[in-house]
Amino acid sequence: MRTILLACILLLLPLAVSLAAGTESAGEALLRRVSQRYADAHTLSAKFRQEIPLQNVGIVRKASGTVYFGRPLKMRWDYNGPEAQLFLADGRYFYFRPAGSSQVIRRVVDEKGLGGKIPLLLLFGKGEITTLFRVDAADPKKGGEETVLRLFPLGEGAPEVRRIDLVVGSGDALIREIHVFDRLGGENHLYLTDVTVNPSLPSDIFRFRKPAGVSVVDG
Repeated sequence: MRTILLACILLLLPLAVSLAAGTESAGEALLRRVSQRYADAHTLSAKFRQEIPLQNVGIVRKASGTVYFGRPLKMRWDYNGPEAQLFLADGRYFYFRPAGSSQVIRRVVDEKGLGGKIPLLLLFGKGEITTLFRVDAADPKKGGEETVLRLFPLGEGAPEVRRIDLVVGSGDALIREIHVFDRLGGENHLYLTDVTVNPSLPSDIFRFRKPAGVSVVDG
């Protein structure tokens, strides 16, 4: 579950950029625009593709589907493919069921459940990005249509993260890709398309429904 969360820490967040006027770099200015783009979002939806290299076995774990976010503390991942997986947050709990498992793992949505100061909290607007990360570089991509923002942790606020590469639209300031590199050499790559800010979502889309024959355990 933490792997999935780490990949989406920068979605649906008020980045709260607080840079002094006239002193920000081009990368910092773009990050501020991304902040403004997402700060007032109440809901968000996108198609996703996720790739997690498993270096010890030489394979890449892949997944795809549709993800939905809602404030406060809500999200849902609908996976493509025949194997049922569940990953949902209803505002109070996370629910996670790996493919083929007979158990749903439930965890309270709070700082402890999210991993303390790990920037998973940013997903729900619980932290300020500029207190945890600095913009090290802003590199154009696709002829300037997109920009790669390379972010490094400040201090010990994000102890598990070594670097984040955030690919955003240079014009629309929407997040297109999130590449997380942890301190143990792990990587997590999330690609987003059809991103829609403030879509109208069904009122029960974040409601947990226990699958038949499955037990719920706290963990």
